[in-house]
Amino acid sequence: MGVASDLKLGQTFELTIDGLGHEGQGVGRWQDLVVFVPGALPQERVVARLRRSAKRHLEADLVGVELPAEQRRKPPCILSDHCGGCSLQHCVDAAQAELKTNLVRQALQRVGHLQMEVLPIWSAATPLGYRNRALIPLELSPEGQLRAGYYRRGSHKIVNMNRCPVLDPRIDALIAPIKADLEATRWPVDVNLSAGGGLRHLALRVGHHSGEVLITLVSSHNNLPGLEALANQWLQRWPEVVGVNLNLQPKANNVVLGADTLQICGRSWLEERFAGHALRIAADTFFQVNTAQAERVVPLLVNFFLEDPTSQVLEAYSGIGTFSLPLAAAGLNVLGLELHAGSVQQARANAERNQLPNARFEQADVAASLAEHLTWASSLLVDPPRKGLTPEVMEAILQAPPKRIAYISCNPATLARDLGRLTAEAGYRLRPVQPVDFFPQTSHVESVALLQRD
Repeated sequence: MGVASDLKLGQTFELTIDGLGHEGQGVGRWQDLVVFVPGALPQERVVARLRRSAKRHLEADLVGVELPAEQRRKPPCILSDHCGGCSLQHCVDAAQAELKTNLVRQALQRVGHLQMEVLPIWSAATPLGYRNRALIPLELSPEGQLRAGYYRRGSHKIVNMNRCPVLDPRIDALIAPIKADLEATRWPVDVNLSAGGGLRHLALRVGHHSGEVLITLVSSHNNLPGLEALANQWLQRWPEVVGVNLNLQPKANNVVLGADTLQICGRSWLEERFAGHALRIAADTFFQVNTAQAERVVPLLVNFFLEDPTSQVLEAYSGIGTFSLPLAAAGLNVLGLELHAGSVQQARANAERNQLPNARFEQADVAASLAEHLTWASSLLVDPPRKGLTPEVMEAILQAPPKRIAYISCNPATLARDLGRLTAEAGYRLRPVQPVDFFPQTSHVESVALLQRD
């Protein structure tokens, strides 16, 4: 273990925390090695216990805080010390905002080698109760008790819960009674498919504005006697529940949702309004989990693209048209590319329902088809997964760079990497980057970057 060979696994030691890692863990140093300590905050003196030793860093558990930071608080959730769903509940909201802004700034500097202005983060008006969707793993205890909860940090062990304060209260209130009903069914439960399969996850989705709720059970099979009767009971018991679905995920992997969703009773979708537009959102399609914060991004995008009112905007990874529809409503011609067939169908239906013929959608693999579609577009909107732009997508942009690019990112490191290449190799000018807090109480941060070529 080099310079830290005097430390043994399980041994406690003291250190000062200097910064925050991208997963929300405290970062300090022991001799010449970086140490990651979940639950610790910058400027704290802590006692940690060595859990893992790697070649260039150590990982330790927080044992105690000798000198707490001013921004430390009592977490709003009693499970926060164990549950891996949130990593910053012990930090006051104002300090979370500053920490996340710094994460974006540091990534741009260190990864992208960009000395760009980073604007203060747009904090959420409601830092709790904001998530419109929950995907909760299920398992049976050795005693046969149904457990539902998120995984313990760094493991696949479920932390049993009945409430979660970051969830919209309208779905949070359903967790405990649904758990009780599922336990009474005696259906098999096997999230890891280690004992033949069964229920895997409980999925809940609510329309932030409409209040409509979808309940979806995820199972490896549909051999669940009495499911239809139970689903109808739920619809009668809770007027806000508009549908109950069963998603089938029979594969032994950690993918949550499978390809097939069965409508058990009620509807397979809920009604919602986003930025003034009517949407139908199904149980198994992607939609931003923080509706209010996502709506704040819309005027930023509309104003940017309307600087050239003749812009033809290509949106990659367009989903159900969340951002494409407001751009079309502003008078722009928009073409959305999305691989998921169900999302494309919903996007087309949403465009028709909102009478927006200038919003078109195609089912296409972005990496394989972007170069072809860039011959049509003068502007590009990308909202990629955490891995950022793939090499194929980046190459297509560099070969035929559009005049304007709006890049919505959920990962500061891959954003910085991609912005570094776009500015250095395609001559884009980068405007001040706008961080947006879509995920309060966690270390995740969204950013919007606007690029333009002369």
